[in-house]
Amino acid sequence: MTANEAIKKQFGRGMDECTNEEIYIGLLTYIKEMAKEKESSQGKKKLYYISAEFLIGKLLSNNLINLGLYDEVRDELAQCGKSLAEIEELEPEPSLGNGGLGRLAACFLDSIATLGLNGDGIGLNYHFGLFRQVFEHNLQKEVPNPWITPHSWLTRTDKSYPIHFGGFSVQSRMYDIDVMGYGNRTTKLHLFDLESVDESLVQEGINFDKSQIERNLTLFLYPDDSDEKGHLLRIYQQYFMVSNGARLILDECIAKGSNLYDLADYAVIQINDTHPTMVIPELIRLLMERGLLIDEAIQVVSKVCAYTNHTILAEALEKWPLHFLQQAVPQLIPIILELNNRVNRKYQDPAVSIINQDNCVCMAHMDIHYGISVNGVAALHTEILKQSELNHFYRLYPEKFNNKTNGITFRRWLLYSNPELSAFTQRLIGPGFKRDAMELEKLAAFSQDTAVLGELLSIKAKRKEILRDYLRRTQNICVDENSVFDIQVKRLHEYKRQQLNALYVIHKYLEIKSGRKPIRPITVFFGAKAAPAYTIAKDIIHLILCLSQLIGQDPEVRPYLNVVMAENYNVTLAEKLIPACDISEQISLASKEASGTSNMKFMLNGAITLGTKDGANVEIAQLVGPDNIFTFGDSSQQVIERYAKNEYVSRNYYERDPQLKQAVDFIISQPMKAVGSSEHLERLYHELLSKDWFMTFPDFQDYLHTKDKALAAYEDRMHWAKMMLANISKAGFFSSDRTILQYNQEIWHLESAPERN
Repeated sequence: MTANEAIKKQFGRGMDECTNEEIYIGLLTYIKEMAKEKESSQGKKKLYYISAEFLIGKLLSNNLINLGLYDEVRDELAQCGKSLAEIEELEPEPSLGNGGLGRLAACFLDSIATLGLNGDGIGLNYHFGLFRQVFEHNLQKEVPNPWITPHSWLTRTDKSYPIHFGGFSVQSRMYDIDVMGYGNRTTKLHLFDLESVDESLVQEGINFDKSQIERNLTLFLYPDDSDEKGHLLRIYQQYFMVSNGARLILDECIAKGSNLYDLADYAVIQINDTHPTMVIPELIRLLMERGLLIDEAIQVVSKVCAYTNHTILAEALEKWPLHFLQQAVPQLIPIILELNNRVNRKYQDPAVSIINQDNCVCMAHMDIHYGISVNGVAALHTEILKQSELNHFYRLYPEKFNNKTNGITFRRWLLYSNPELSAFTQRLIGPGFKRDAMELEKLAAFSQDTAVLGELLSIKAKRKEILRDYLRRTQNICVDENSVFDIQVKRLHEYKRQQLNALYVIHKYLEIKSGRKPIRPITVFFGAKAAPAYTIAKDIIHLILCLSQLIGQDPEVRPYLNVVMAENYNVTLAEKLIPACDISEQISLASKEASGTSNMKFMLNGAITLGTKDGANVEIAQLVGPDNIFTFGDSSQQVIERYAKNEYVSRNYYERDPQLKQAVDFIISQPMKAVGSSEHLERLYHELLSKDWFMTFPDFQDYLHTKDKALAAYEDRMHWAKMMLANISKAGFFSSDRTILQYNQEIWHLESAPERN
């Protein structure tokens, strides 16, 4: 059945007579029916990928691509005078994630389905997500981001569980979103919701009564935990997610024939960061309810769970006060205490205890002791975990530690996001790269072909025009498509160092004011949300927005420099920004970024990385060679040693470097205060001068020099095109298909199903 026939069946009239809204609803139904035909329960053993986030993005066109129907449906619509692009605009983006962690989980689900593996995702059905970001008076304001409509990808199921907390219980409901593999099986993203959730609880902005757990549990992703009620709500959320997930896992395994003692033959659980850690004691508790002795339950669970570490930042390795857990989930306390006692009896080192000297439960420690695997997400990150941050554990369990460098799904980030580049690539090397990304290496044969290089530049110019038009239409932002597009998009955090980029903007602004004008105009793009309680991150956003206004109002500077802070950065915006990028800003402090995945998306789309020796930047540099990347800054070892010596004084750098001092002082200058808030600007200024915990100042001069070097290189257009080609041709390693194959071969050991065309 064609899409037109399906819509005619549903509405009694064809596409040409339906509204765009009706066509959208009809396509939802049509795609779900097509996906259902590819569902499969093949494979005795199943993966359960538990994550607090799944940043899945809009699904309409991505699903059509994976089903092999995109061209057919697009052409059907065109014949009826309709535009698939216009219909896509009607689709809300699911508010189920925030940054790289959630986007990685989404890419992984795509690859799991594409490779025909038996695996589903488990998470929560947040009604308002993180928040929708709006800018007022050059400040970030947070408002709810509702996305659940009567017609959506969510399918209500009959799965529902009573979940017990300290003193009360709630009832859950499972909703499913189909995850369609490219030419293969359909798997599921299981999202658990609260039957009694009450959206009216949210009053002003994103404020709500955090104590009414029976009504608020699935309203927001990462509710503010700066107070005790917020701490407790996070614990309630995490337990709700894993208790539902654990019950589902046991139900499915028993239905397949498991006697529970052999659970590891039927299930493997990937714990994505520490948010799902309570699945370990909860599974033990549920197995004991079903008749296993505690020794038996611990032995079973220890063969089922694997842990992915995404950070070396101490604040991101969750530690929950034991008395909070006692209040929220008292039923887990005896099990956690027993797990801790067993560790302490076996090992004398307090650094590896599950409960630390502050009486906090260290979630990562539980994952490591009672799991089969601990993996980092880039080669450098894994080595830092082994040699530094988790060295105590590596010495105990060297066999558990392994690396799985992150990857991205090329279906979304090339085929869908950049159809022009995808089609051109297919003309050059055939369609094989869509399934085996390593085939992109065939592009290297064209490195001296001026026609190919010229076409690459033309495609980039086209994508810049598309971004220009999109920003004008959706955010009333005007950009010069002939300028260099320098882009930094990711979560706003001091370690990612958007502040370093902003200091470069100030430096360049002052250079232009003094008469030193760049060869070509530069447009510096930012896109990022700051956590509502992260004061300094919000101050950095304020600085960027003030710079944007100041430069936009200055006729002397505006023709040469522009700053764009895209509002409410999400997957939809990324799909426009990344293909248009010339210079990819990956400037985190070395040793602090576990991997990064935007660096891979930019590389795939022909942007050149300007980056530190951090995360997957290191592997990108190894693949493309030093001539096809711009690297700067201290090494991770230098940074780690500087932290260890505790000798860094940011003011010393400030006093020694006149250019740095001039840029930093400009933050609190009169021109800035005229467009901004003295409170926010001065707080950021003092933070940099008195602390600068993520060492912006030591890398400042090298960053200036290297960025100017990249801008100069851009002027040799043919040479730049060769660099683009080199990056695209080496991007295949960063396919999430490769990552998932490694997970499966080395950790999960699932059977793969044949392709289902």
